[in-house]
Amino acid sequence: MTESILMAVLGGVLIGLAASLMLIFNGRVTGISGIVNGILTYPQEDWWRGTFVGGLILGGLLIHLLEPQLFENLSDRSSGQVILAGFIVGFGTVLGSGCTSGHGVCGLARLSPRSFYATLTFMAFGMLTATGVKYLFGGK
Repeated sequence: MTESILMAVLGGVLIGLAASLMLIFNGRVTGISGIVNGILTYPQEDWWRGTFVGGLILGGLLIHLLEPQLFENLSDRSSGQVILAGFIVGFGTVLGSGCTSGHGVCGLARLSPRSFYATLTFMAFGMLTATGVKYLFGGK
């Protein structure tokens, strides 16, 4: 196995392990959009939400310190375009009542029909959007 394949498999295992531990110890699905929405909606409740998101941010900062090249924007998109895309994804998670981690990882693992259709929908529209943007605006 090449190093990139091994890292992808390791990343998948870690995501699955984290989602499983959240469900076992907290009884909650690891849907990042729902966790962040809980912080914004009920900031005094559920201290674990802030701890969870703080861990994501600190983990990202630590990796940035150790391997800054992993954060290079290798696309031909500007930082503004990348930020706009992030906001559009955030809007989509509200519209779809969940995100890839909630529906795609946790929901599919629980054999949720709703998550199956949600995942099918956002994957299809993600591919259509990426293809449309490529042909309309050019790119790699």
